[in-house]
Amino acid sequence: MERDDPAVNSDDSEIDETYVPEARRLRNPLQVRLRTSSQKSQQELTVFRNSTWSLRANVFEERLENGRRYAGESYFMPNDESEQTRLSIAHQTYLNLLDGELTMARLPTELKRVLDIGTGPGDWAIAIGERHTNAEVIATDINGIQPTSVPPNVFFQMDDAQEIWTYTRPFDFIHIRGLKGAFSQWSSVYSESFRHLRPGGTLEVVDLGMPEVSAHLASPNLDRFNRACLSAADKAGCSLGLDHLQRESVEAAGLNVLRSTILKVPLGTWIPDPEKKSAGKMALIAALEGLEAMSLRLLTRELAWKADDVRDLCSKVKDEIMRPEARASMPCQFVVARKLFTTPEAM
Repeated sequence: MERDDPAVNSDDSEIDETYVPEARRLRNPLQVRLRTSSQKSQQELTVFRNSTWSLRANVFEERLENGRRYAGESYFMPNDESEQTRLSIAHQTYLNLLDGELTMARLPTELKRVLDIGTGPGDWAIAIGERHTNAEVIATDINGIQPTSVPPNVFFQMDDAQEIWTYTRPFDFIHIRGLKGAFSQWSSVYSESFRHLRPGGTLEVVDLGMPEVSAHLASPNLDRFNRACLSAADKAGCSLGLDHLQRESVEAAGLNVLRSTILKVPLGTWIPDPEKKSAGKMALIAALEGLEAMSLRLLTRELAWKADDVRDLCSKVKDEIMRPEARASMPCQFVVARKLFTTPEAM
């Protein structure tokens, strides 16, 4: 995991002084000239720079498959503009679901350090940074798709949370949302979270289940879609289930689960509550756009489906979900856990 030191100090290389701080927060790779003394020559490398001034040698290479863009080979979700838009809509859905709040956790008044894992386009990290201007917010992702203009206390890093984390100072709050299927070993993510939380610090993990419709209504395409995606994910070693949110999974790392809450997110405007209709509209858009995003790489790679067949099934699933009588929804589970004060300091 990338360090959080804001400067890069090395005996072998240094940043060219022509680099301008205003360009620190980047959406695209920046050409940075490195002076490598060991080679006695100048070498130009394409690297991702961010507001922490960190450099990575192993920049994630983007791949184009079946008309979608992905970060490398391992993660099944795309990172293209369509997916970024979908994630931003999903963020607004969460805000509506939580009545404008960013978390179910009770945060300290003097929040100092926040870590957002899998930040995507950075909506949540930017929002928490705007609300807690004195807090340092570090947001990581394997994708360099974050905006260039962000609050001065928000810092983006390209990192894989499955690696060992090397942060030198603990966090008050660690936030992980929408990453089901991202990790083959959630136990290591929870262990690193425990190790990098201060005593009394809080972890929140949030994930959505698979789409559902009324039990009395036949939905053969949705059933087929869910079965195929779950099977393909299991084959790939990245479960799409919510087992990682079970109390025993979280507490095995030494954390103490304070609450586990499952909310029913309506897809559409069928819910009577007028305040929830807006959330239902946004959730429906995010869910429909998410069908192809979630399934295309999984089914073509793991189950050898043709891309056209995946898209055809997604179209049929959309029709089933949008039936007025379907009353479609998705379960959303929030787990809030704490590192107890009695736990010996791990950092």
